[in-house]
Amino acid sequence: MSRLEKSYHETILPQLMKDLSIKNVWAAPRMTKVIVNMGVGEASANIKLLDAAMEEMAAITGQRPVMRRARKSIAAFKIREGQPVGASVTLRGKRMYEFIDRLVNIALARVRDFRGVPTKSFDGRGNYTMGLQDQLIFPEIDYSKVDQTRGMNVTFVTSARSDEGARRLLELIGMPFRRPNQ
Repeated sequence: MSRLEKSYHETILPQLMKDLSIKNVWAAPRMTKVIVNMGVGEASANIKLLDAAMEEMAAITGQRPVMRRARKSIAAFKIREGQPVGASVTLRGKRMYEFIDRLVNIALARVRDFRGVPTKSFDGRGNYTMGLQDQLIFPEIDYSKVDQTRGMNVTFVTSARSDEGARRLLELIGMPFRRPNQ
């Protein structure tokens, strides 16, 4: 059992039940999965860029990413249907907790001029999505082997039915949200 998972069961869950006035343990919000997406639009011209992005994503998440292809052709972006355009990973269980722990405690602390993650990125159903500017904030990435920086989206899918429950869950996990005056 990972450190964050143990902390969730021992301290976060009782606090969450108290804060949200929930009596049933199974009704309390919990993390379902974490989805990490990386778009590589330049992959249509050079497939090697997508291979490098997939290797970096595998190092960050600890799981092999899936190549994503364009669903339809868009002439303005010079993309045809079926061309590779990105990679994604869905993390569950132990790997999910370990990734969240590394993201919150190590990676976000390495972001320059970090003032917290935005609070307006909830979708109304208890899910939270945040964007990262580059992959270099993760300690698994060797700076000398990176050809270019790529951003990624991280989506936290929770079992919460509302944004308030999901926000409280992420706060207790340690997600550094922005203060209202910033």
